[in-house]
Amino acid sequence: MDKSPLFYTDEHRQIESRIIEVLNSEPGFLSARSLGSPRAVGDAVQEVIGDRFEAILGDRCRTYSHTFARRAMADVAFYDTADFYHVVDVKTHNLGTRFNMPNLTSVERLARFYEDDKNCFTLLIVKYESSGGAILFRQAHFVPIEFLSWDCLAIGALGWGQIQISNANVIEIRQGYSRRTWMLELCDAMAEFYPHEVEKIGRRSLYFERVRADWEARPDDDGGWREETVRA
Repeated sequence: MDKSPLFYTDEHRQIESRIIEVLNSEPGFLSARSLGSPRAVGDAVQEVIGDRFEAILGDRCRTYSHTFARRAMADVAFYDTADFYHVVDVKTHNLGTRFNMPNLTSVERLARFYEDDKNCFTLLIVKYESSGGAILFRQAHFVPIEFLSWDCLAIGALGWGQIQISNANVIEIRQGYSRRTWMLELCDAMAEFYPHEVEKIGRRSLYFERVRADWEARPDDDGGWREETVRA
């Protein structure tokens, strides 16, 4: 399997440093009122990254786009010079919070996307502090999802299953980790996850069977109800 030169050299480290420089140099980043809103900070960071990321990438980037629907995998996307296609999901994390569990992507969507070895689902995680009416960006992680250890990931019960960071305060990166090994670990995680979901659905189904039996045992109280059709 070919590998993107961005992540198997020091280039991604340079990109991370440049991202922090750009964000901290951005004038009037947010109003004082918006600093306490993680969504407002996230939206502002995403906007700045969208506008400036192509320049940050420089000659590492062959084509670039930053216009996507909100529910798309990508906030920005680009082809690198080795023809790898990177969709970049931008996440922000306030270091002053004790717990944060962001969703990353659907397991089914990622599995389909990774059918092509030239596709990279890449995370840009920006960590910041907010105090005294100002914001300071401290650290950025720019890595493909397969560099994140399963020790810091979880599967959430949404659709086919949603990959989540267990706690954004603790992110374990395994530089250069094998995509094949990581995807096999994903399959193992799903093999464990789905039977638990089946058990939960079974318990919920039994619960509503009991609810139904309770209501069927009650006397009818329709009070002379009749159906009426009202036309506007």
